[in-house]
Amino acid sequence: MDGCGSVQHPYLPRIAGPADHGYGAGMGSAGPVPSARKLQFLRDPRHYPRGSGAVRVIETHFAWVFLTARHAYKLKKPMRQWPLDYRTLRRRERGCRLELALNRRLAPTVYLDVVPLRQLADGSLRLGGGARAGGRTVDWLVRMRRLPAARMLDRAAIGDAVPTGKVGELAVLLARFHATAPPRPMGPRTYVARLERRIRVNRRALAARAWGLNAASVSQACALQERFVAEARQLLGPRGRRVAEVHGDLRPEHVYLGPSVCVIDCLEFDRNLRTLDPLEEIAFLALECRLLGAPRLAARLVAAYRQASGDAAPEALLLFYMGCRAITRAKLAAWHLRNRAGIDAGRWRDRAQRYLTEALRLTQAARRALARNPTQQDTTRGRSSAAGQSSSSGVNGRPSRRRASAAPSSAADGRTVSFPAVAAAH
Repeated sequence: MDGCGSVQHPYLPRIAGPADHGYGAGMGSAGPVPSARKLQFLRDPRHYPRGSGAVRVIETHFAWVFLTARHAYKLKKPMRQWPLDYRTLRRRERGCRLELALNRRLAPTVYLDVVPLRQLADGSLRLGGGARAGGRTVDWLVRMRRLPAARMLDRAAIGDAVPTGKVGELAVLLARFHATAPPRPMGPRTYVARLERRIRVNRRALAARAWGLNAASVSQACALQERFVAEARQLLGPRGRRVAEVHGDLRPEHVYLGPSVCVIDCLEFDRNLRTLDPLEEIAFLALECRLLGAPRLAARLVAAYRQASGDAAPEALLLFYMGCRAITRAKLAAWHLRNRAGIDAGRWRDRAQRYLTEALRLTQAARRALARNPTQQDTTRGRSSAAGQSSSSGVNGRPSRRRASAAPSSAADGRTVSFPAVAAAH
C-alpha cells in the first residue's frame, strides 16, 4: 500500500531493517510501549525543549497532535483502516517520512523533520536524540512549525476577509505546484471509466440504510453525475492527460495565509487518492469555501487560478468536479457513523445530507451549463496563459511546466469567472 507497504516510493529513501510490530530493532525481549504511556509522556511539557509552554493535544481519526508554543508534533495511531496500515513501527516511520517529503512541496518551512521517541535503558522515554543517545526507538513523530489558527483560510473566509493579493498569491503557488507535480496521465477511456467507477462506489457507500440518509437524494445525485459523464465524454476524456500526483486534500483549513502563503496536510497515505486532475483540487477548495458561506471568495480563487495556470476549463467541468467532491465528502461524513461511541451521530448525519444536497445542486447546474454549450471540449491544450505561461504542451500533452506568473488583480476579484449561483448547503 502506498506510503505504508513495501513498494519503494519516489519521494522516500528506502528504510532499512525488517518490518516489526512496534518493537523496534535490537529490542531483545523487551515488549512494546503502550500507546497510553506514550501519550502520557507527550502531554507533559517538561519533555519538550525549554520554552515550549503548555501542551495542547488534538486527536484526529489517524493521529494525535501535540501543540507546544512554537511547534506541533504528530504521532500516528498504530491502527489499520483502509487504505492505511500503521500497525508496525516501520510503517509508521515510513508514513512520517513520506508525510514530511510530500508536504515540503507546498510548505517547505513548516515541515521540519521526523523525530524519534526513544526508550532508554532505565525504561524512561525521551523525545528526540539519535542512536548515540542510547536506548531503542519506540515510535516516530513529524515535527512542524506551529501556525496560528487565526491565519488559516477557513477563519479568514468568514466574512470574505481574504485580501485580493493573498488570493492571487495562493493561485500562483498552486498553479506552479500543479505544473511541476509528477504527471500520471491517463487515456480518455481510462479517465472516464475512473470517474464512472468513483460514482458507483459512492452510490453503494451512501445507499447503506445504517446512515439514515435520504435515499432519493443519493439516487438522484449519483444518477445525474452518471448522466453528465455520459453526455460530456468529449469534455472529460482529454482531462486524463492532465492528471498528476497533487495535494489530495485541498481544504481551507489547510491553507495558511501568513507572510508567505503555504498549504499543509497533504494526503500522504494513498497515492491513488491524491492522483487527480489539478482542476478537481481547485473545485474542491471552491466547494469548501462556498460551504463556509464565502461564495465570492470561491469565485475569486477559481478566477485567479485560471489566470495563473492558463487552464480555461469550461464552467460545466468545474461544477461537475465540485459535485463529485461533495458526494465524496458526504460519504466520508457518513463513515463517521460507523464509530458510534463518543460521536454526535446527528451532527455527522446532517453534515452528510448537506453535502448530498449541494452535490445535487451543483450537478444540476453542471448539466445546465453543458446544455448551453453541448460541444464543449478541453480546448486549453497548447493555449498560452494570460499570465504569461508558455503555449507549448508538456509531457504527454500536459501544459508547459514553466513557472506561472502572478495573477493580475482583475483575475482575483471574481469578475472573470461566471460562477454559478448555487446556494450553500447549510
